[in-house]
Parts: sequence; structure tokens; C-alpha cells
Amino acid sequence: MKAIFGVKLKKIIFIGILIIALIATSGCTGEPTPVEDEEGASPAEAAGTATGTDELTESAEITITDGFGRSVSIPEDIESVVCSGAGSLRYLVYLQAQDLVVGVDSLEKKEAEIEGRPYALANPQLKDYPLIGEFRGKDDPEKIIGISPQVVLKAGTTGQPPATSATEADTLQQKSGISVVSFPAGSLKNEEQKTEMYSSLRIMGEVTGKQERAEEIIAYIEATMDDLESRTADIPESERKAVYVGGVSSAGAHGIISTEPAYPPFLWVNANNVAVGMGTDHADIAKEALVDWDPEYIFVDIGTIQLGNEGAIGELKTDPSLKGLSAVKDGKVYGVIPYNFYNTNYESVLANAYFVGKVLYPDRFEDIDPEAKADEIYTFFVGKPVFSDLNGQYNNLGFKQILQ
Repeated sequence: MKAIFGVKLKKIIFIGILIIALIATSGCTGEPTPVEDEEGASPAEAAGTATGTDELTESAEITITDGFGRSVSIPEDIESVVCSGAGSLRYLVYLQAQDLVVGVDSLEKKEAEIEGRPYALANPQLKDYPLIGEFRGKDDPEKIIGISPQVVLKAGTTGQPPATSATEADTLQQKSGISVVSFPAGSLKNEEQKTEMYSSLRIMGEVTGKQERAEEIIAYIEATMDDLESRTADIPESERKAVYVGGVSSAGAHGIISTEPAYPPFLWVNANNVAVGMGTDHADIAKEALVDWDPEYIFVDIGTIQLGNEGAIGELKTDPSLKGLSAVKDGKVYGVIPYNFYNTNYESVLANAYFVGKVLYPDRFEDIDPEAKADEIYTFFVGKPVFSDLNGQYNNLGFKQILQ
């Protein structure tokens, strides 16, 4: 009996030991408990999960200095912008970044019989975007908030003090809660304004990730101006043609007395602008002054036809004092493409320069077909050869002799 009891006791002890061993073994085969690093985070958390990495990327920011010296924090990767002010959207198209646009101002949405902006002709889809406010930088913060772009690219108003432009950008940023990068539009009229223009293109390129394209644009402009200059630089002063451009558009169409004393195409081909003493900005001259100057050649900005009665062209045909001008009597009156339309269309300025050069100094431009050259320039800047479309809106008066 004792022997039997002893055997049973041994079995019970053995089974107990076996159960304990099984429990210990099952603990070792389960999922391991994450070990926290020294900062209290697990290795997976320290490395960042897929979701965590995306969130970090989306929230990453950089700080840039805009054209008015403002430090602005913007997302590192920009996917949506709106452009405010005259010229801003044009520069964005030059940069080939128009796909980032999510809203436009009232002028871009306006249906007009004549569309004088090559960038808009090349991108008709821009009219379909939501409205951000009125043109010339009169933004509606609530509409911008509703569209929710990552950045507003805002061109300062021409002739406005830099401090005013900076204040406007600060105000819009405060009201909308959206980063506003602002800059002067600049121009190609003189070195100071050209520096502003190039700086603004580079700032926009930095915001949109188009730095290389910004440098391409600047290099193209410089090379084009150098080509124009080199063709005519050695022409003696006594052989340089006396010229005038009239009917120049400025916030709308104008007549023959509307001119540009610093008209870039004349500067680049070394022609003598008879209005040069009137300053550097747009000017309205006295008709009597034009009669006294009596230029050998007259170029007419064909945007003038929007006035009715052919605008400046009609004046040259019918005004008794103007009909006596040498250029009119000799048939040396030519049409050039309008370039002032919601600020300057620089591609049209460059294209006009080749036509002007061809007219004044044909031997220096014998290799140039002005219309083909214009389409080359338009394609580089806005992506499409829009010369025919643009000229057609002005009765095909561009790049031709309009009085014979």
C-alpha cells in the first residue's frame, strides 16, 4: 500500500514540474514586448512609422526672404498657390509652374473679345479657377481661405513704395493665416529694375521648386538682349534711325500721343527714340512735339485699335498736322504687338525688338523672320507659339506696314 502511494506521489510531482515547464515555454514563444530606447520610445516609434513620416514631411517648413525683406515660413514642398497682383501669374507661367495654381483674380476670369496676354492665350484653363478677389492685388482674404492655397505669391504694385507693398503682404497674411511671399515686378527698362525682376523670378523659383527654370529665363533674356545689341552696336550715331512709338497701351488703349521714352526695343537695336527726353516711364506728349520731331519711322502699338476709329492709326490718316509727318508720307508706319496688358508681357517686348530691327536695319537682321522668331520666343516663355492667335485679335496689324 505504501509502495502504491509512493508511486502516485512521484507522478503528481512529475506532472507539476511538467506543467511549470510548459508555462515557462509558452511565455518565451509569445510576441516580444517592445524595448523602449533611452528617450522612452520604442525603436519603431524612434524610426518613425509610415504615417508618422508622412506627417513630418507635410509639416516641414523652410524660411525664405521675399522681395521686400520679409522672412516668410512656407511648406518645403509646395503643391498649391494663388497669384496676386499684376504680373505675378505671368511669371508663374514663365516658370512652368501654372499647374500649382488653384485660384485667380477677377481679370484672369474676365471674358474679353481681345485677349492681349500671351500667357492667358496659352493657358485658357486659368479662367476656370475659383476667384481670389479683384485684379491689381485687391485680394479677398475670405475667398483665399476658402480655396486654402499653401502660399500666396503677391507682386507689388508698380510705383508703390516698398514699405507699402510689405505692409499689404503682412496684412493679407494676418487676415488669411496663409503665407504671403511678395516681390516687386521689376522691368527691363534699366539695370535697377532688371535686377528686381530677376530677383523676383528667383524668389518665385525657390518657392515653387523651379530654381533651374528661373535661371534659364534670366539667361535667355540676357542672351536675347546681347544678340540684339551686337547686331547694331557698331552703327555710327549719324546713321541711327530717328523713331517714335505711339498708341502705347497703359491701363487701357491710347492714341498717338501715348509713348514710351525708354521703349526697350529701340534701346536694344540702337535706334534714336525722339521722345527720349520725356523721362523713363510712360508719357503722353503734345501732338505738336511729335510734329516738331518728325521721326523717320513711326511704330504703332496695335492695341490702340480698341479705342475705335482705328485709334492712333486713324489719327495718322485723318489729322491734317499728322498727315504731313515724313513717316506717314513715306509709308514708314508699322504695327507692333501690344506689350502692356496687366503689366508687361516681356515675350512680346523681345519679339517686337526683332521686328523693329528688321525694319530699321534689314541687312543686320537678314537671317530673321520676325513672325517665326516671335513664335520661338513665345514658345520659350509660355509654352506655345501664339503669335498668330495674338495678332489675329488685332486685325493682323502686327509686324506689317500699316500705312502705304
